[in-house]
Amino acid sequence: MAIIRPFRGLRFNIDKTGSIEEVVSPPYDVIDAAVEAEMVRKNPYNMVRLDLTRSADSGDSPERYNAVRDRLAKWQADGAMLTDEVPCLYVYDIDYRHPSGKSLKRRGLVAQVRLAAFSEGIVKPHEQTFREVVGDRLRLLDTCRTQFSQVFSLFSDPGGEVMTALDQGREKDPLYQVRDRDGCVHTIYRVSDADAISAVTEFLAPGALYIADGHHRYTTALMFRELMAGREGGIAEDAVCNHMMMYICPMEDEGLSVLPTHRLLRLPETCADTLVEKLAGFAGVEEVAGGSREALVNEVLARMEDSSGPDHRFGVYHPGEDRCFMLRVSPEKVAEMLGDTAAPLRALDVVVFSDLILGAGLDLDREACENNDLISYHSDPDAGLDQAVKEAVEGKADPVLFLLRSTPVAQVCSVADAELVMPHKSTYFYPKILTGLVMNRL
Repeated sequence: MAIIRPFRGLRFNIDKTGSIEEVVSPPYDVIDAAVEAEMVRKNPYNMVRLDLTRSADSGDSPERYNAVRDRLAKWQADGAMLTDEVPCLYVYDIDYRHPSGKSLKRRGLVAQVRLAAFSEGIVKPHEQTFREVVGDRLRLLDTCRTQFSQVFSLFSDPGGEVMTALDQGREKDPLYQVRDRDGCVHTIYRVSDADAISAVTEFLAPGALYIADGHHRYTTALMFRELMAGREGGIAEDAVCNHMMMYICPMEDEGLSVLPTHRLLRLPETCADTLVEKLAGFAGVEEVAGGSREALVNEVLARMEDSSGPDHRFGVYHPGEDRCFMLRVSPEKVAEMLGDTAAPLRALDVVVFSDLILGAGLDLDREACENNDLISYHSDPDAGLDQAVKEAVEGKADPVLFLLRSTPVAQVCSVADAELVMPHKSTYFYPKILTGLVMNRL
């Protein structure tokens, strides 16, 4: 049973901080040092000074986290942050341009969600999580007692009942409207109407929530609950530490986009003909010729998407020889070679790439590739192409760009329902949620 509830959101007081665009930030795990410095330079109240603990004192001592806790308390005392007077749900819309050029709107809500272990089947993951990598997030949460960012989850609502109820109950004017670095416009509204909140909580209760993004943030919340239960000898079900702030989006929403994540492989002295020969044993290979390298990549991307059959399709661009190919792998060949792999996983292009193209075809191990910097990931094919060409000019091995299609939401849910996990970098839900529009005090 998925239990959600409104909460009194902690948020910035723009009368004190100035422009909301200058204080919110992308998720902490996509911010590099240069972007962090730029954000702090623009506004000293920027979220990176709370959510990115390397901005605090160096080292791994408690002072790093204590400095963030003290800064958070000072900003609240100074009136730079305020807490809503009544518990609310928050409608969160994002207007954006898809890489295809189409204008879209993704709609969702922000709420507190009762924590449930993955084994309960209420909150369903599709990625493997590692408890040991959440140490920094756990220490930050334990010290500051605030969830700065949301877990992004999906729920099923074919009739659009939830967003209809929220639209009827939301305030007329938005709390904030923000344009992010990519040009996406984020708009957030409060909903304190009791009837709207009741309708939403009742609708969501019987269903499941599928984590789209933020698996490790959710794992951090589970570990914090364990920590508090150990200290206090147990916790009540309605305790605030037994909840996680989530952004929840209907999986049928027309603005829900999953972008592909392309792979740039760095191979040792591999010419295009040798590469094709290695892959031809299980894949049909079609060369795409004529035009500039950008035209070749765009043409193979178009052919990959123009698919009326069940074949797995991949693009391959060899910048050293300026040659481009499309690979087709039939489901029958996948079943023959990956017969021991569960059916929901065999249906995924990323599994076919990882286990057949990378593994059987090129005799490479994905984990070893990552550990030895032989693979990098690019959601933007143009960025991947530029990097591939740059490395080819520099003579760094033989870079080869593999182009993938996006993973459909239905396949994400199918894997999660089967209690399976996808390979690394299988999904890229776009746009990313901003950090700092609303926060959850514990």
